[in-house]
Amino acid sequence: MKNVICDYFKDKKNKILIIEHKKKNNILYDWPKVRFPMRITLNYLIIKFNKIAPLWLKTFTMRHILGVKIGKNVALAPEAEIDPFYPELIEIEDNAVIGMDSYILTHEFLQGAFRFARVKICKGALISAFCTIRSGVTIGEGAQVAMCSFVNKDIPPHELWGGIPAKKIKSLKKLKKRK
Repeated sequence: MKNVICDYFKDKKNKILIIEHKKKNNILYDWPKVRFPMRITLNYLIIKFNKIAPLWLKTFTMRHILGVKIGKNVALAPEAEIDPFYPELIEIEDNAVIGMDSYILTHEFLQGAFRFARVKICKGALISAFCTIRSGVTIGEGAQVAMCSFVNKDIPPHELWGGIPAKKIKSLKKLKKRK
């Protein structure tokens, strides 16, 4: 199963992978078949350390050890977390901000299926504090997510979304560049 997941995401066009679980036992008993348990443990420990690490060290470990694609001037607030199963499926572009105690997921264990998906946070996007970003979501350029929101679908560029589940609150005007 691990090879299926790795091969599927080698193609950058693929966004979501759902694998059916045909056994009768609880799906959570088979999580070690999804990813090597020691790799998940290492990822988990690094992510927990990063919750209190300085920003430069947090972005370094996420980029070079966990494989997260992180752009320039990305701000990850204290306590912000990413998914330990497949952190390499996360892309955070330049000047994005991830608020305190927010969580970015790349996997889900559903009733009868495993779900893995990419998450993309585009340039200048703002994820406020205490938000959860579901696997498979793209947050558009300059978009903002209000505090305590659950994002379960794509957010278009330059829009403010909030709530559980997140819904459009208003459109945001593009900022004009000063000369």
